[in-house]
Formats: sequence, C-alpha cells, structure tokens
Amino acid sequence: MATKGKRLRKAAESVDRARLYGLDEAVGLVKSNATAKFDETIEISMNLGVDPRHADQMVRGTVNLPHGTGKTLRVAVFARGDKAEEAKAAGADIVGAEDLAEAIQGGHIDFDRCIATPDMMGVVGRLGRVLGPRGLMPNPKLGTVTPNVTQAVKDAKGGQVQFRVEKAGIVHAGVGKASFPVEQLVDNVRAIVDAITKARPAGAKGTYLKRAHLSSTQGPGVKLEVGGILA
Repeated sequence: MATKGKRLRKAAESVDRARLYGLDEAVGLVKSNATAKFDETIEISMNLGVDPRHADQMVRGTVNLPHGTGKTLRVAVFARGDKAEEAKAAGADIVGAEDLAEAIQGGHIDFDRCIATPDMMGVVGRLGRVLGPRGLMPNPKLGTVTPNVTQAVKDAKGGQVQFRVEKAGIVHAGVGKASFPVEQLVDNVRAIVDAITKARPAGAKGTYLKRAHLSSTQGPGVKLEVGGILA
C-alpha cells in the first residue's frame, strides 16, 4: 500500500493543477501517470452549461470512436425468430425474449449493452426499474431499439460509446486505454467532444463546454484547454 501511495503522490506532483493543458500534452501526461499493474482506462469528464432537470437541456447520444475503447462489451439482445438468429450471427453474447426478461428480473445482468427489436418493447418495458438505473434500458434515440440488430451489435462491439449528462451537468466517457498511442487517444477525445458539441440542446444558454478533465483509472486529473480540443 505504501508503494501505491508513493506512486500516486509522484503522479500528482507531475500535474500543475492551475494549468490548462493542450490536448496532446494532456494525453501524454495522463498516459505517463497510468502506472497501475493493469491497462488503465482513460476517461474524459466535461462540465456542460446545462440543467438536465429540464427536458430541453438533456444531453444524450452515442459516438463510434475511431479507434474503439479497448474494451469488449458483452451484448444482450431481445429478439425472436429471424432477428434472434441475426443477433447471434452478429456476435451477441445473450439472445432471448421472455426467458431473458425473467433472468434479468432474477438479478442475472451479465452484460454491458442491451438491444431490442421494436416488437419486444412490450416485454422489455417491464424491466425499466431494473435496467434504467444501470443505464441499460434500450432506447430508440441511442439506436438500441432497432430492427437492424446486426448493425446495433456490431456498433456495440466495435467501440461505440454512449454518453448522458448527469444531474450536475457533467458527462463522463471512456476514450480508450493507457496502452493506446497518444495519436489514437487524441482522435478518440476529439470524436467524443465533437459528438457532445453537436448534441447541444436547444435550451442550453451561454457557455456550453465549460470545463474538461482527462484522467486514468488511478491517475490524477489533468485540466484541458477546452477551446483547443476541436482545433
């Protein structure tokens, strides 16, 4: 534990907390401080000028990261017949209908993304209290309620990230692993910031992208120069 504390202190000392870092330098610094014994996830958190308690200020969507997330998602699909076979062929980990709903009700939720064909929403709708709080409820706006299950499964497996603003106006999203080259992480950060920028709701007033931090799972946060991220 002492070694871990020493490592974290050293990492914290390498970051100037009063400074706004350019994206390339920030990524390099976060990578160099990701010294845990596992491949740490690199995450961006952004403070947005919205109040998500108002429906016209909700920020939510998906983005396909150009270099993926470095994580393989387990995907569950609610479908029957031909659509169920399509989902299996596309690489879905779990495919079912009422049997899957029953398993989920019983607490068996061993997946990271849930997809449903439109005709299955009568079954899936009853799982709102279980899947909703976990961010797993299929949603047409996120492309997870769709007849095109093949594409939805491939997107989920290929590095698609979902983002949603929290109560305090903050969005968190993983942008890759510490083992990724700087250039790939920079590309991924720009892709997600661009998607969040384009998702600016009509009700947002004033400055939209207020602050942004980049960090690894166990490393210190680095403040980003927001204006230069998409430059």
